[in-house]
Amino acid sequence: MAKIPIGVLGATGMVGQQYISLLKNHPWFEVRYVAASARSAGKSYKDATAGRVHFPGIAESAVGELIVADANDVSAASSAAKAGGCAFVFSALEMGKDEIRSLEDAYAAAGIPVVSNASAHRWTSDVPVLIAEVNHHHADIIPAQRAARGWDKGFIVVKPNCSIQSYTTPLYALMQKGYEVRRLIVTTLQAVSGAGYPGVPSLDMIDNIVPYIGGEEEKSEQEPLKILGSIEGGAFKNAAVPKIAAHCNRVPVCDGHTACVSVEFGGKKPSVEEVKKIWADFKSLPQELGLPFAPLRPIIVREENDRPQPRKDRDADKAMAVTVGRVRPCAVFDLRFVGLTHNTVRGAAGGGILNAELLKHKGYLG
Repeated sequence: MAKIPIGVLGATGMVGQQYISLLKNHPWFEVRYVAASARSAGKSYKDATAGRVHFPGIAESAVGELIVADANDVSAASSAAKAGGCAFVFSALEMGKDEIRSLEDAYAAAGIPVVSNASAHRWTSDVPVLIAEVNHHHADIIPAQRAARGWDKGFIVVKPNCSIQSYTTPLYALMQKGYEVRRLIVTTLQAVSGAGYPGVPSLDMIDNIVPYIGGEEEKSEQEPLKILGSIEGGAFKNAAVPKIAAHCNRVPVCDGHTACVSVEFGGKKPSVEEVKKIWADFKSLPQELGLPFAPLRPIIVREENDRPQPRKDRDADKAMAVTVGRVRPCAVFDLRFVGLTHNTVRGAAGGGILNAELLKHKGYLG
């Protein structure tokens, strides 16, 4: 099967490089177009990333010889698309939200689908925020999104904030079994890679914890409600519950976001053993389809008292699984657990790639 030619916007940045690295041997997609800022445009990808390669081997791959385009020049991507070299793009743009929103709109208007890692469109009323195992059906709003804007082939789909990955899927699995998740208190311990590169100054992080990450608490409290919500009249309606109170902290860990979660249920309450079994047995559409980036086990339950840990568990199942542990009763609410995901794989480029695989299966890409 011929691979689908794709592009990466913001290809020289940390998340853009992660896309290049993860897509190196992808069975369906092949990177044939890279774009970044004007200062990188016109250089080979190898030269544009010289001295700041975060993922070994990407500059030596075939992508290294590609000439970097200016991401602001949508016509260049459109020309590449017409020549059969860019069927859709992954967006890892690093600029202001208004600029990203406008630029992603321009790509979609030009007939180029956008699978975005950026937050600019997460609250656009008809743009789906996808966790492939949770709300894969939200992709079905794409025809309405196109119709509302007069777009033909283009559309925009985004992935959620990396901090919510470690608890949204486990909660959804319980909700699927009929348990009402009413309220949550979540404390996140977020890795420094979540701040991008160069990120947080080392003297702020060594021997320290920073109990504030701009905008993270709002995202952690609100984005799950859109993901768990419904489509009504061509737009998303947020779920009413759960109510979430989040405390977001930056910790001196390279990769892996951890969440300590207390859950209150409405109505019937599952036992600890029931919860563990629901999580261990959970599968969804990506697993049924055998999508290349789908973890075989979306939720991995650890029984050890001191797990999950970032260094030991963030790479579980292609770094795409949620690892949960310390599942126990809560003295204030009903249940406590600790969840962990790899923030730059599942929470960033890997999650975007899985979303694209899902969209291909649904017939929106290819």
